[in-house]
Amino acid sequence: MYKIASIGGDGIGPEIVAEGKKVLEAAGEKYNFDIQWTDFDIGADRYLATGNLLTEDDLKELGKFKAIYFGSIGDERVKPGILEKGILLALRFHFDQYVNLRPIKLLHGVETPLAGKGPKDIDFVVVRENTEDFYVGIGSRFKKHQKIELDVIRDIYSVKFGLDVTSDAEEIAYQIGVITREGSRRVQTYAFDLAMQRKKKLTSVDKANVLSDVYGLWRDVFTETAKKYPDIKTEFNFVDAVTMWFVKNPEWFDVVVTPNMFGDIITDLGAMIQGGLGLAPGGNINPKGTSMFEPIHGSAPKYKGMDVANPIATIWAGSLLLDHLGEHKAAGAVVKAIERSIKDGVVTKDLGGTAGTAKAGSYIAECIRKGR
Repeated sequence: MYKIASIGGDGIGPEIVAEGKKVLEAAGEKYNFDIQWTDFDIGADRYLATGNLLTEDDLKELGKFKAIYFGSIGDERVKPGILEKGILLALRFHFDQYVNLRPIKLLHGVETPLAGKGPKDIDFVVVRENTEDFYVGIGSRFKKHQKIELDVIRDIYSVKFGLDVTSDAEEIAYQIGVITREGSRRVQTYAFDLAMQRKKKLTSVDKANVLSDVYGLWRDVFTETAKKYPDIKTEFNFVDAVTMWFVKNPEWFDVVVTPNMFGDIITDLGAMIQGGLGLAPGGNINPKGTSMFEPIHGSAPKYKGMDVANPIATIWAGSLLLDHLGEHKAAGAVVKAIERSIKDGVVTKDLGGTAGTAKAGSYIAECIRKGR
């Protein structure tokens, strides 16, 4: 019995999570495990009604689970950024989910915009550091003078910045990126361990030729960590170059490890070469704590309740969840069933089919039950 938290969120989120649950329960029937879901009412509706984004009680209860199954966040009634920062990013930071895991895999039957490339060419994984870099939230805009203290607090360290800035510019804005040796080492170690399970090749992404302090440290830690993995072939790519090679030669890559900001950018490129955002899952992982699994697309509020949303990214995120729990055969069966549904044409409109959200999810669940 696995106890899993569920947050449907906003827009199409509850619909696609419902289909994901349906598929994971079918995998449980096939591979002899049960799932007990606990649903949490977290999102725009509650925020508008009560003013609550995430409460201490929410965090305390969610912390009792090894995994959270998350739908989507964002609502046109709420100013952009409030829900995303106050819920999604807050969960990632609170539970120190320092690994963002993104498989970039082209399934059979899906078209890629890359001419001449097929499933054998596009099958790699991006491991993105998920709690540091320029996304730590240290920044401001001001005129003339500002004095402020800013903190970054993590399970493994804390940092305090005291800034006293004077400028004669009309207005100044700044954003501070934070890279630590500890934070870099742990996510890179995760990536090296993953590479050992795959083709034993690991690519590090940075921009150390320009941002030499923050990404110079990242590169130094990568070089040191690589010494512990003599069987892994390693290489460095600058982020501008890696975007080019993702398009020209995706077959070169197996596991890619990247700091937070660059990972945010290159994984969306990866999503497009694997067929689009509707097919792209993500995992926010703390190997020793509470992890969260979600599609990478938004909440698409205009399609809410219309039974047209593509549930595949959410279902695939469920496969990552099962893999995280150690149900590797079931996780593989979910991806196989997704591929079967695509081959059979039982897909939503964005993939050229006529199936609704519920029918697509039900078909994938049935494929699992039949071992297809």
